[in-house]
Amino acid sequence: MHKINIYYKSLLVIFFYFFLFISCKKDNKISNYKIFNYNQDSDIASLDPAFAIKQGNIWAVNQLFNGLVSLNKKLGIEPALAKNWTISKDGKTYTFKIRNDVYFHDSPEFADGKGRKLTAHDFVYSFKRIIDAKTASPGAWIFNDKVLKINDSTYSDTCFYALNDSIFKIQLQKPYSPFLQILTIPYAYVVPKEVVEKWQKDFRTHPVGTGAFKFKMWEEKTTLVFEKNKNYWKYDTLGVRLPYLDGVHISFIGDRNIVFMLFKQKKIDFISGLDESSRDIVFNSDGSIGKKFSSEFNVQKIPYLNTEYLGFQLDKSTYQDSKNPILNLKVRQALNYSLNREQMVQYLLSNIGKAGQNGMIPSFLLSKKSVKGYNYNVEKAQKLLAEAGYPNSKGLPTLTLSTLTRFPYKEICEFAQREWSKIGIKVNIETLDYPTLLENIAKGNIKFFRASWQGDYSDPENYMALFYSKNFTPHGPNKTRYFNPIFDKLYENTLIENDENKRFNNYYKMDSLVMEQSPVIVLFYDEVIRLLQKNISNLEADAMNSLVLENVIKN
Repeated sequence: MHKINIYYKSLLVIFFYFFLFISCKKDNKISNYKIFNYNQDSDIASLDPAFAIKQGNIWAVNQLFNGLVSLNKKLGIEPALAKNWTISKDGKTYTFKIRNDVYFHDSPEFADGKGRKLTAHDFVYSFKRIIDAKTASPGAWIFNDKVLKINDSTYSDTCFYALNDSIFKIQLQKPYSPFLQILTIPYAYVVPKEVVEKWQKDFRTHPVGTGAFKFKMWEEKTTLVFEKNKNYWKYDTLGVRLPYLDGVHISFIGDRNIVFMLFKQKKIDFISGLDESSRDIVFNSDGSIGKKFSSEFNVQKIPYLNTEYLGFQLDKSTYQDSKNPILNLKVRQALNYSLNREQMVQYLLSNIGKAGQNGMIPSFLLSKKSVKGYNYNVEKAQKLLAEAGYPNSKGLPTLTLSTLTRFPYKEICEFAQREWSKIGIKVNIETLDYPTLLENIAKGNIKFFRASWQGDYSDPENYMALFYSKNFTPHGPNKTRYFNPIFDKLYENTLIENDENKRFNNYYKMDSLVMEQSPVIVLFYDEVIRLLQKNISNLEADAMNSLVLENVIKN
């Protein structure tokens, strides 16, 4: 009940504000004021794009800021604040032509409080700020091993530079084929120097960008309000200036059951994701959408750039016993073959998601062909165990699988535990809190663990980076500490390859190598689930589960 009262408190705050706002205008009625309401179930730490590390932060800053380029719904690159761009023949210099009709939101830090015109110099400032150690942005990785340096610790003055107000250049140390994809990440959004330097760390609560909405108020952990940017630079195909909405209201309620109830009461316009209790209300047991629910609400279900997996830690230097079964390829393959993923997705997840029988890269990213993974084959698993020296699993020590307690992670591990017990493999389930699990995986202390990889950008390289030997944890995302010189060479060659067909063939080869050597057990490929009120249109889901509200219409 306390959480419901928090929601209604936030609703009263926003209606009070909008009532005052609208009462000052003629020919307007409060009933015609279009506010998009959604809930964020965990608090937002910052509205500074330099710290947009979690989905809640990303969704919020998407409304306030823009970057040089953006993604369309098919995850293709589109111009944004850059009208166009060129890439040098050697693949190391990117030149962007900046739009001349973009203004930052009105702010007291600008002359007369009016939004200043955007220039190429703003990108120089914004990008250098990201790589500045004093900023301590978790997004420094998007540039720090890519842009031009004088030496290992010093960036070149020309890694980012402006020829004039309209031309912005980026120089790389060496070609990096997914670089435009990297620039779609919110860390690369542009910010104004005057406002950031005035507020410093408090820019997190005083954001000023170029986006479709501008910041109005924030009562942390209760309510966050954005209002329409009437000077936004984008127009629709009919020449109408975006956005269509008048404002955005974000509430903060941690209980998803309460949020689902408020959605059904039409007090929230949109929900992303479902918990166990509400899933059966929306979906039939076969994963199809229930007719009763779909008659009242719109439901979107599409593939998601999120692969759920179990990982094996393969760094031999962290093992006291060099004969540990996890280091035995045939044991890892046996564990892969003896897991019925289709049954797991059906019974545990109500067929939300696809069984992980291919590679780590979601198949739709490779488009042309799917990597061969592991199907359910108990006989093959038993044969592999015998070849590994464990006939009928005799002599195989008990394995420990570490995971989180929350649904469905623990339940998935328990399902796998039951499956493996059918052929005599004993597995203990260890549940840890998130920080402890993450820290011990990073240090190499945990040998068998549940994890997931949600794509930061839509190039398959994002998934293959998990297996590049120079990315070993804790300094990179290679949690399994997988090492294969053939893989590394393919990975490095692909980064400098401009031919798309060759690149994607290399991704296929790399992912196939990973599957053969089994540093992971791919569990399933997740799906984006979104619920919308019937009066909401133009909010189309994409595989990144992005939330961009500039085109949304509320009738």
